[in-house]
Amino acid sequence: MTSEITLFVNPTAGRGRGAQAARPAASALRDRGFSVRTVIGEDAPGALRRAREAVEGGTGALIAVGGDGMASLALQVVAGTRTPLGVIAVGTGNDFARALGLPVREAAAAGQVVAEALKGARTRDIDLGRVGGTWFGTVLASGFDSRVNDRGNRMRWPTGRFKYDLAMVAELAALKPVPYRVTLDGGDVHEVEATLVAVGNGPSYGGGMRICAGADLGDGLFDITVVGECSRTTLLKVFPRVYKGTHLDHPKVTVYRAAAVELSAPGVTGYADGEPLGALPLRAECVPGAVRVLAA
Repeated sequence: MTSEITLFVNPTAGRGRGAQAARPAASALRDRGFSVRTVIGEDAPGALRRAREAVEGGTGALIAVGGDGMASLALQVVAGTRTPLGVIAVGTGNDFARALGLPVREAAAAGQVVAEALKGARTRDIDLGRVGGTWFGTVLASGFDSRVNDRGNRMRWPTGRFKYDLAMVAELAALKPVPYRVTLDGGDVHEVEATLVAVGNGPSYGGGMRICAGADLGDGLFDITVVGECSRTTLLKVFPRVYKGTHLDHPKVTVYRAAAVELSAPGVTGYADGEPLGALPLRAECVPGAVRVLAA
């Protein structure tokens, strides 16, 4: 492994924590004898181009510094290669780092983990989801949660996470089930009125909501959580249980497992790792061992 390591940095992540986190991460790597170069991710296309150049040039690892959005960009670069990915999680959600058991919002600790993993060649191959040419590490969301994202993204005020809280209130007021067609592994078809359907490569999204609590990054399968038709009262009652994953026991919730899934529903957008994929129908496949990560 080459001693040159690339930091892939979003300086605006976590209200500026990305820029601050790059410093202890770089120090931890240099202290262990690695040479560090930095790619700034303010402009996604330009940052992706430079990150790809680093990977194609043989960098020893690509280290994403930021939140789930930065980790998602990095996955587009390293998936299908043998270049290991490290994560310094200092964003808002950080669900990919949680799934890997890495420190969250502790830049120095995360930098130490990455540096020690590199020095000891401690890597792990994990699965990724793929929709067309786009890779994702955590959850493909659709239905109520994606409608909240749609509404929040349209809002010019307020800024930050609060606008998504307001968007959730608005979507609750308009809550209604959506007719879904869920096709598993190309054959098993389920037609259901659903509040949401989440396809989990990893267990959580939205900053620790364990919507697909049983999902395993190494089993070659998705966990597909279907929340059926339910009232506002039921949804509000069940929602807090998502953070512990105990919502899966509710009678309105069904979990399927499959290596590939196609979701079809009218007027619904799919989001993966918090980033919009486009309108359904969408087909996702779980690709075993698609990326090599630096493990704790």
